[in-house]
Amino acid sequence: MKHVKRLSLLLVLVFAGALLSAQTADDVIAKYVDAIGGKKTISKIKSMYVEMNMDLMGMEGTSKTTTLNGKGVKQELDIMGSTVVNCITDEGGWTINPMMGGTSPIDMTEDQYNAARDQIHVGGPFVDYAEKGYKVELTGEATVGNAPAHKIKMTSPDNVVTEYYFDKDSGYLVRVKQQGDMGETTSTFSDYRKNDGYATAYKIDIDAGGQYQISANITKVELNKPVDESIFNKPQ
Repeated sequence: MKHVKRLSLLLVLVFAGALLSAQTADDVIAKYVDAIGGKKTISKIKSMYVEMNMDLMGMEGTSKTTTLNGKGVKQELDIMGSTVVNCITDEGGWTINPMMGGTSPIDMTEDQYNAARDQIHVGGPFVDYAEKGYKVELTGEATVGNAPAHKIKMTSPDNVVTEYYFDKDSGYLVRVKQQGDMGETTSTFSDYRKNDGYATAYKIDIDAGGQYQISANITKVELNKPVDESIFNKPQ
């Protein structure tokens, strides 16, 4: 009888542990959403405009990014006298890259678009990821800088897998890892500051598979600036 009771207790603990584990990934993401301002604040953001200074392996440049929440995002990167444009909407994406010899817009591949389209949402995919069909899994812990972080694996409905690292203390997103055309790209975020209640990482460091590195610092953030949707139209 004692063995039966012990087995019953063990099964209860196992199932309780499994339930707790399943809830933990959701709790980590919920803490992040709260840390950057909360669902109520994010729901009021219709657009976001960001300017950055960038260093691409010794080459200085500037970046201007306009996001119309849920509709599109357009980035214009000026570097060495050339302007690289990346544009993603809720229907597709295109790019112009004169540094690669292109002066006309080129459609993104399906894989490129699927990997980047979360950018059209302020706050990324985290506010309503479950409703959109994303799957999340807590995969462990890591140290980012000198601080412990939770690791979350998120799989999109298109089976794009991204690994997110959230600071255990602040709840902020501090690192993202994703596989791409150039191998694994690692983006590290720090220096969070709030604008009208919404927190943004003002320093971003990117390592694209060891092939190139970018260091960026935000110089301006404007929320709810009027946006003409025609800026997302691909030039003919």
